[in-house]
Amino acid sequence: MKRLARGLARPLSLLLIFIAVDALVVTTLNALSGSAILSLAAGAAAAFATIRLYAWTTRRIERKEPEDLPEPGRFRTLWRGTLAGVGLFTATVLAIAICGGFRIDGWGSFSGMLAILGLMTGVATVEEVLFRGILFRQIEERAGTWPALTVSAALFGLLHLVNDPTAIGGALAIVAAGLMAGTAYVATRALWLPIGLHLGWNFAEGGIFGVPVSGADSSTPGLFRGVFDGPAALTGGTFGPEASIFAVLASLVATAYLFRLARRRGNFRPRPAVHPDPAAA
Repeated sequence: MKRLARGLARPLSLLLIFIAVDALVVTTLNALSGSAILSLAAGAAAAFATIRLYAWTTRRIERKEPEDLPEPGRFRTLWRGTLAGVGLFTATVLAIAICGGFRIDGWGSFSGMLAILGLMTGVATVEEVLFRGILFRQIEERAGTWPALTVSAALFGLLHLVNDPTAIGGALAIVAAGLMAGTAYVATRALWLPIGLHLGWNFAEGGIFGVPVSGADSSTPGLFRGVFDGPAALTGGTFGPEASIFAVLASLVATAYLFRLARRRGNFRPRPAVHPDPAAA
């Protein structure tokens, strides 16, 4: 029992630290979202500090190097992931528009778009560190890749009920996004691609098309004033387009591609073998 408690102490302490960091980052960046310059600066600082803190706590608490923060190619992977996230969400909006559920009702605000970029830079980084860098990795080390994907994606969806506790369909749709980010982590064994995908998707949603992000209404306008009109299955209803069937399909298509890539690279890990404790004999 004592051995089990010792084994859980480190991952639990990491989780608690980054849950607190998540709350602090979200609260601070939301408070600064009225200023493009402050939001961009604070978002970049929060992302940098989160990565540095994750590396430091991994070394100090887990006593090992953070293998999911490789430096070679990190900016290229972040950039490509961000573009992919923007592209996936844009494809979602286009599909909804073709079905008559979306239109652009004029320009919004360029400075608002930059403020949202700053907000999403910090939020995407801290959430991916929390859910993929800590939660996913800790579960995978003890139970294998499949349980880690399932549990981390499910909890990722539940987290977004904070924005709208009644949006069960929206939370289930976010589970699909969690699977996409999880398979991106498995395929690359690094945090850069999941962070980029998360950032690009959320930035396109709120910063470009000016629509609610994961059920959270924002007073900060995006580049365009997007208007959704139609059945919730098509538009996502009050939760926003992330709950649309097309958003779920986009996430699942990306997940399927990343899944094949991870399998081809041999990155799926089985549950570790349990060896009997000689002291218990």
